[in-house]
Amino acid sequence: MYHIIMYLIQFGIMIASLFNEKVRKMWRGEREAVKVLKAKVDPTAQYVWFHAASLGEFEQGRPLMEQLRKDHPEYKILLTFYSPSGYEVRKNYAGADIICYMPVDTVTNARRFLRAVRPVMAFFIKYEFWYNHLHILKHRGVPTYSVSSIFRPDQVFFKWYGREYGHVLKCFTHFYVQNEESRQLLAKIGITNSTVTGDTRFDRVLQIKDAAKQLPLVEAFVGKQSSDAQQKVFVAGSSWLPDEQIFMKYFKEHTDWKLIVAPHVIGEDHLKQIAALTDRKMVRYTQATQENVVDADILIVDCFGLLSSIYHYADIAYVGGGFGVGIHNVLEAAVWNIPVIFGPNNKRFQEAQELIAAGGGFEITDDASFRQLMDCMDSDSSQLHAASKAAGNYVASGAGATRRVLDEAFNASACD
Repeated sequence: MYHIIMYLIQFGIMIASLFNEKVRKMWRGEREAVKVLKAKVDPTAQYVWFHAASLGEFEQGRPLMEQLRKDHPEYKILLTFYSPSGYEVRKNYAGADIICYMPVDTVTNARRFLRAVRPVMAFFIKYEFWYNHLHILKHRGVPTYSVSSIFRPDQVFFKWYGREYGHVLKCFTHFYVQNEESRQLLAKIGITNSTVTGDTRFDRVLQIKDAAKQLPLVEAFVGKQSSDAQQKVFVAGSSWLPDEQIFMKYFKEHTDWKLIVAPHVIGEDHLKQIAALTDRKMVRYTQATQENVVDADILIVDCFGLLSSIYHYADIAYVGGGFGVGIHNVLEAAVWNIPVIFGPNNKRFQEAQELIAAGGGFEITDDASFRQLMDCMDSDSSQLHAASKAAGNYVASGAGATRRVLDEAFNASACD
């Protein structure tokens, strides 16, 4: 059944590529993957393969690739993506020797792909469980690892109807899982080759913090006012309209705060929707100057690549998506020792739940709960300080997964 589904998916991608540019790039990239490998693979080199579905998984795998490059320069790195949202953004990433798409997981594609590269080791990030590629890797005796993986009882592997597909998990040499619950779930179906190492995203956000950019326009925006009274700064990252309708309403009244909004979608229509929510003075980042940004109350970040550095200027952060499909990256904000607020759709995100438990994360459900929380933080500096410290300590406590994974994987490989 799985094989039939894969051929149907391949056919569906082909048809969809006729009508959608994003899918067209994916279809073209998947078809050309083996050609790319044949052209670029050095037959005298040894390749370690990292596979990430998309951009989020790439960020989890990035610390591993960069540490591997430092520790074992004798290996070359192959990086593959399944989604164009990952490949198109990172196709020029300097940390890998070859970057290409991974073809749809049919038997034929998997054989051709692995024959072209012949990796000596493979790392699949988080949720990637491709049946045919994994079975061929196992058949060839290639050490294969699942990294930063997380399992839940409602996943197909733990249902009676998913037992056959669940055999794919036995192809992995070892699982480096995020939590104890994942280890126990695997053990219940007879898979005991797992270790709780945590999430490599903690290492990644610490790397990002160390490499943060200085942003003169933002520094001018958050500077002192003519009254010489320092205003507090609220940064909203990856926000959607339902998020913005809540916090913009609050800051329309509370003019003692400055507001930086980096929306998830920066199309003109959405930027106009944000502008319509307030009558306070607003400036877009791409139109800001050292002169006009000083007098603005709200800075709209209408470009990409700055958010992780902008969080540095916040007293409180808000991470969007919690009133939609799910929250975005809370660690990227918490690493700066600031409390992080987000909407109710956060239950599937372990880091959000743990941040709440640690005292550095806060869930809001509507206007009233946001107002109550902000009023409390604004009026009680000791609570704001405690929440800020708790957020930073939580991120620091999660560091080290990259080193644990690589040390164990390479030590085990050396003993084989």
